[in-house]
Formats: sequence, structure tokens, C-alpha cells
Amino acid sequence: MTKDNNTNPKKPKFSSWWIYGIIAILLLGFQYFGSSTFSSTKKTTTSELQEYLRNGDVAKIVIITNTRQAKVYLTEEALKKKVHQDVAHQPFSLNPGATPQYVLDYGDLQIFQNEITEIKKENNLDTIVEFSTESNVLGDLLLSLLPFVVIIGIWIYLMRRMSGGAGGGAGGQIFNIGKSKAKLFDEKTDTRTSFKDVAGLEGAKEEVEEIVEFLKHPDKYTSLGGKIPKGALLVGPPGTGKTLLAKAVAGEAKVPFFSLSGSDFVEMFVGVGASRVRDLFKQAKDKAPAIIFIDEIDAIGRARGKNNFTGSNDERENTLNQLLTEMDGFGTNTNVIVLAATNRADVLDKALMRAGRFDRQIYVDLPDIRERKEIFEVHLRPIKTAETLDLDFLARQTPGFSGADIANVCNEAALIAARKEKKAVTKQDFLDAVDRIVGGLEKKNKIITPGEKKTIAYHEAGHATVSWMLEHAAPLVKVTIVPRGQSLGAAWYLPEERLIVRPDQMKDEMCATLGGRAAEKVIFNKISTGALSDLEKVTKQARAMVTIYGLNDKIGNLTYYDSSGQTDYGFSKPYSEDTAQKIDKEISILIEEQYVRAVALLEKHKDKLTELAERLLEKEVIFKDDLEKIFGKRPFEKEFDEKGQEIQDEETTPTPLEK
Repeated sequence: MTKDNNTNPKKPKFSSWWIYGIIAILLLGFQYFGSSTFSSTKKTTTSELQEYLRNGDVAKIVIITNTRQAKVYLTEEALKKKVHQDVAHQPFSLNPGATPQYVLDYGDLQIFQNEITEIKKENNLDTIVEFSTESNVLGDLLLSLLPFVVIIGIWIYLMRRMSGGAGGGAGGQIFNIGKSKAKLFDEKTDTRTSFKDVAGLEGAKEEVEEIVEFLKHPDKYTSLGGKIPKGALLVGPPGTGKTLLAKAVAGEAKVPFFSLSGSDFVEMFVGVGASRVRDLFKQAKDKAPAIIFIDEIDAIGRARGKNNFTGSNDERENTLNQLLTEMDGFGTNTNVIVLAATNRADVLDKALMRAGRFDRQIYVDLPDIRERKEIFEVHLRPIKTAETLDLDFLARQTPGFSGADIANVCNEAALIAARKEKKAVTKQDFLDAVDRIVGGLEKKNKIITPGEKKTIAYHEAGHATVSWMLEHAAPLVKVTIVPRGQSLGAAWYLPEERLIVRPDQMKDEMCATLGGRAAEKVIFNKISTGALSDLEKVTKQARAMVTIYGLNDKIGNLTYYDSSGQTDYGFSKPYSEDTAQKIDKEISILIEEQYVRAVALLEKHKDKLTELAERLLEKEVIFKDDLEKIFGKRPFEKEFDEKGQEIQDEETTPTPLEK
């Protein structure tokens, strides 16, 4: 019968702290056993001592001058008396003759000494009186060494913490502070993510799959004269799955995978970042072929020479220089591939982005409607649903959502269902989750006066009316006057996601956005501060039309947009003061034209606007069906198939206009 190794108890590992503990216990033991507290010595008083003296029981008195204490030693005859039987026998003592039977604290030494002398004369005693001083060598030594021990202990603790942990490996000690802090993944135990867990991202996934294939079968490519790429940079908005792709590479590649963040190179000590880069690549080369993944590389890869007004040594630049050298310099090894991820590719150094360092730049974009459906399939696996959900419907309701947003929707839907004591998650829970994420938390208990509520209702009804009447404006999905987040009311629309936008489309959107303030003007002949977010949105749109997209006749085919981001650090505008005045004037004209247009539209349909607002006041939430009952079918309605998708393959998204 074989013995199971798992049943054997693991032997504890030897630690140097054991020695320190044993020494401390021995010191305390000597201190404890050497003290009088372990003997039967009793405390007594001055009056009792005087009585013992008169009876002739005291053989010797030792007066300790520095502690104001006296030790009393009895005669052999006195120890046989009944009154002293408690102190007659010493249970344990290394030197029985040196142990006093009594000890007392005295006040003034002169008075105490005079009293003893008088009693000795009166009774003709030969009691010995001695004077002495005591010092606890061990205690004094501990007290003198204790501050130094504490200071050294704190210093060692801080150094171990700053150097990356209390372990004994790389980065664990003060002498290893320059070691790499990268985590080495084992595909069998550390990560289970594979490419099957990555939904969507077909193009990006194909690129990284090819990198894994390079490492598995390099001869397939090198036999034709090709070279394995040095690195690949994953670029895209937050939450699109850049780190998830790297985890999938770690799970799929049967090679060592080093993972760390860009901030792991940053340290308070000068030169540590460059040292960690050297150590990282040294470890990777020793285990080549290998993959290095640096998340948020913009922490060290920001363009050099900017914002360094002090002229002092820049630790981040030294780290970047070392990284550039390791990726493509003398003595580099082609068997190490570097993957990096960032959502700030515009601020990265050009030397880092060139071919030979990051040969491939993989853009990880927001998912389209088909990819969102696949992402929902992945995140719905662990969720218990009450029905077969229409994933096409959920994908249509969440355009513009990243993979992280969709994961959040699924989680919020499960939490909402649990809050309502449901046994499974329903379709309505998902819709509530989308509303919760896009619009914010409902605040039904927010105190709103009837007048304010009426203004909000007409404001939202104005948005809905104008957007319904304009061809290129987004059609309404839902309007509510229940406060959400920081807004007093919210409207969800289904705008088309266009790759290119024309001026008439942008003007229709601006007109619909100004419909709220226009409705206040038409109905109450007054305006309010509730249109702040609307004005912010249209001002940005108008400024973009004039200064970025070149869609204004007066300014012409010019753009003042700098994709490199250099103008963000400048103190001057890229145009003259005369041009600035023209830009401001054209922006104002553009916005006012659309405001007048919205007012005219609402004046024409004032009765329907009022009917819609009254229904909104009554129900607090209205949907597309309510608008069709009032306005009839929308004249610019698109055709949909049986699943509700547009035949023109134009997808839509609910976007709240917060007030």
C-alpha cells in the first residue's frame, strides 16, 4: 500500500526569528528568576521592623541607598519562631543565604538610621547595619539597547516594505530593490483565461493569436525569411478588453509570461526603474522564448522633454530610455515579445511607437452590435435568468457600451433582481440596469415643487417633440421626470451611429437638444437654468463644426485640431484674435439659428406639446408608444426586421440628456 504524501504533516521551515525568540525568553527568565519576586520575601513596615529589632530577631539590615529600600535578614533562632514561619523556608533560590526574609521601603534615610541606632543602644543589640547600592545590569543593558533595537527594526521594516514585500526573493530585501516586480504566470495554475473567453474583438484577437503562433511554431514563419515581431501595442478606450486579451495570451501561450504594470517601475529611489527594466528583460531572456506584458505603459512611456521645467534628473525618462534600449538596441534578443496596453497612445513617445519596438499597434475598439451580443453570451453564463433572453434586443439597447460596461449591466441586473426578492433575472431587470448605469440612481424622494415639476415636464416634452419632427434627430425611446443622478429629468434616444456626419445631421441634433429650453420659452415665456447640460452639449458641437471639422463657410476649410496633443501644453491659440472673434460669432449664430428653429417647431405643434407634457406629468414615465398616439407615426421611421434591427444595418443607442 502506497502512503499518501498529502497526509504527511509539513515540517515547519527554520526561521532566524526562532533564535531571536529563544534569546529573549532566556533573558526574561534570568531577569525573573534572579529577582526577589520568585522567593518568599515579604513586605514589612518600619514599625514591624522596630518590633523585630527589640525582640532580637534581626541579624542584619542592608540599607539600599539608591532605591530607598531596606533588606532584613533574621537570625537562626528567629526563623524558628511561629511569627516568622511564612518566610522561614525559601522555595527556590540560587543563593539561599543571600535572600532576605523581609524588605521594606523607608522614607528619610537619616531618620530611619537614627531610629535603628537608638533601638540598638536601648536593647544592647549587635545587629549589623550595612549600606549598599543595587544595579540591575541586565535591565540597564536592555533599557540602553532598546531604543537602538526599535529604530533598527523600524528601518528594516520600512526598507522591506518599500522594496516590494517581506519575502526573501527578488524585491524582498533592501539589496534587491532594483529587481523586477513582474509576476511570472504559469498557464496551468495561475490563469485559466483563453481566447474562447474573449468575445468579439475579432481583428485584435487574430493579431495576438498570430503572436502566440509565432512562439509555438517559429519555423513556419522564419523559414520564409520573416522575423518574429518585437512587440505589439494594444490601444483602445477603457474597458474594451485590452488586459483581457493579454490574460488570454497568458493562458494560450505555452511559454513564460511576465506581467506587470507601468507604475511598477516607478520608485522613490533614483535609478530603480531602469534597473528593474534590465532585470525584467534579463529574466525573460533566460527563459526565452517568453512574453512580457506591461499594462498602462503610459506611466513610463510618456513623450520625453515635456513638462520638465525643473531641469533635474527625470527618473521616468531614464526608465523609458532603458526600455527603448532593451526592446531594440545592441545585444537585444528576438525571442522576447513585449505586449503593452494603454488608452493614452497620443502621449506615448515616438521612439517607443516606431517599428522595431512595437511593430504592431492593435486598436481595440468599442464592440459593434454583433460583438455586444457575443459579450452578453459570455457574461450571462453564470447568471440565472427566468426566461430565454433576446440577446439581439439587449445588444441594441447597449450601443456604445464597452465589454466592461456590459459586464456591469449583467451584474447590476442580478443585483436588482435580488433586491426585488426574485428567484431569477428577467428582461425588465436588464432594462432597469441599463437605465441605472446610463442615467444614474432614481431619486423618487427628491423634493420638487409642483411648479418645478411642470417646468421639467415641458422641458422633456420639448426634447421629445422636436426630435420626433426632425429627420436626422434621434427618435425617442423613453422620457422620465423622475430625478436620476444629478439630473431632474432624463430622456433616452436611439441615435444612429454614423461613421461620417453631415452638417444637416449635426444641426438637427443641436435643434433637438435646444428643444427643452425652447419649450420653456414657448409655454412660460421664461427660461431657467435647467438647460445647462443642453447648452454645454450644443456649444461643444458648434465649436467642433467651426474649428475642427471645417463645416463653416466663413471660417472655411480649416481645422485647429491637433491630434498629437501638443497644443494642450501651449499658452497661445493657433489662430489670431481676429479669427477668434469670427469663431465666437459663427458659433453664436449657429446655435441661435437652431434655437429659433426649435421655437418655431414648438409654436406650430404647441397643442401636441401640451398634451404630451400633461401625460408626462400624469405618468412620470412615457415611451415611444405614447408619442405615436399623440403625433402619429414618425414620418422618417426606418424599416426593421422581425428582430427589431434596422434593415440598413444602422444601430442605435439610448443616450440620456441630463438636465
